[in-house]
Amino acid sequence: MTDQQNHQQHASQNFETLAIHAGQEADALTGAVVTPIYQVSTYKQDGVGGLRGGYEYSRSANPTRTALEENLAALEGGRRGLAFASGLAAEDCLLRTVLVPGDHVVIPNDAYGGTFRMFAKVMERWGVQWSVADTSDPASVRAELRPNTKVVWVETPSNPLLGITDITAVAEIAHAGGARLVVDNTFASPYLQQPLALGADVVVHSTTKYMGGHSDVVGGALVTSDAALGEELVYHQNAMGAVAGPFDAWLVMRGTKTLAVRMDRHSANAERVAEMLTAHKKVAQVYYPGLPDHPGHEIAAKQMRSFGGMVSFRVAGGEEAAVEVCNRAKLFTLGESLGGVESLIEHPGRMTHASAAGSALEVPSDLVRLSVGIESVDDLLADLAQALA
Repeated sequence: MTDQQNHQQHASQNFETLAIHAGQEADALTGAVVTPIYQVSTYKQDGVGGLRGGYEYSRSANPTRTALEENLAALEGGRRGLAFASGLAAEDCLLRTVLVPGDHVVIPNDAYGGTFRMFAKVMERWGVQWSVADTSDPASVRAELRPNTKVVWVETPSNPLLGITDITAVAEIAHAGGARLVVDNTFASPYLQQPLALGADVVVHSTTKYMGGHSDVVGGALVTSDAALGEELVYHQNAMGAVAGPFDAWLVMRGTKTLAVRMDRHSANAERVAEMLTAHKKVAQVYYPGLPDHPGHEIAAKQMRSFGGMVSFRVAGGEEAAVEVCNRAKLFTLGESLGGVESLIEHPGRMTHASAAGSALEVPSDLVRLSVGIESVDDLLADLAQALA
């Protein structure tokens, strides 16, 4: 099917059905209900230029990756999905597709450290300008727009401060200024939030996180509803070459099948954790959009199905106290990633966001970030209680 036909077919199906079936027809040769791992680089041609199914070389296309890309597009409600070797590889391809030297980008004031590093250390040397806005405030975004602004980049919820951006409002501002809106949807996943339906032009994922969901694969993705942009991205994906390998694509597809049920449990557990932390005397502040006093709570409730599995909090007693909480946790594993079935804890200032130290994106030194897993919530609460004791 064409991208347009796939899009129309998927529009009538619910998310849980799409997660299991979109892009994943039974294997034509054997009837296998799970897409095979096509661990192959080269394909026989039926005469010069006679490609079977459009496959000639697996950098350009691979059947396992194609299945994942169709699945990703369906889950985000887009027309074109692309799978990459990492989330940053996806970002790099997107930015070098839509920007040229001299262009300007607006980025969040609490962006993921790797995204900040991409702009500050890589894109800036390539001649791309950037500035920072509080993307939770549409007026702040509008104030940063310039005549040469081509992209407004947002994360919602953001990493690690769980800020919320009104996607519809910022999309209108970006488009009025002649810019595209890119939304990093990694923290929410397409099950909880669908930015394209709210006005975004491109969605970015680290599929390492909730999409894969089992801490055993590194990957990234782009999804767009713009057919012309999709073709440009496909060209650059092939030209630049940082594609998802077939086994990595297969692992992410295995993860997307259970995304809905996992996200329900992640969200339910995180809500309990956030409530417990809010009441704890050694916690100075909790960042979780599900809390009624979170400044983005109403917007999050409007554009998200539930509030996700990420919780951050500041520890009374400062940086060393925060580090000690990380060190004392037992069930929460000290680690830098997120989105797996197991719970993780980290100190962003010294770990994931160390590259932002000394910049406008520096995070509080007493901040702890939790990726709340799908274990028994009572066990998780007990572990946090002893870590804070």
